[in-house]
Amino acid sequence: MIQEQTLLKIIDNSGARIAKCIKVLNGSKKIYAKIGDLIKVVIKSSNINSKIKKGQVLKAIIVRTKYPFKRKDGTKLSFNDNSVILLNNQNQMIATRIFGVLTREVKTNYLSKLISLSNELI
Repeated sequence: MIQEQTLLKIIDNSGARIAKCIKVLNGSKKIYAKIGDLIKVVIKSSNINSKIKKGQVLKAIIVRTKYPFKRKDGTKLSFNDNSVILLNNQNQMIATRIFGVLTREVKTNYLSKLISLSNELI
């Protein structure tokens, strides 16, 4: 579960490294976000020569969490880190590559393009 002030790793080639959640979207009283949810993030660190700068506010989609989530068939999945992929204001990806594995839940919610760009699907 991701909430405000959570530090997140960015797993695409946009140039940003670490972001902090500042708002959970899709509901005024929503406190926690899970895999596949949209959040607002502020960039905390980035590469030197990237278009994305420190302090920039962007949207992101959560793709991995440490908190275990349960699928409909009863299996539980958890990862070693909390990770996101950056989006622009029109909910389109900024990056062209994704590093690491993704889950099927991301595809069903928003972007089916994410699946074709990832290395592996769980």
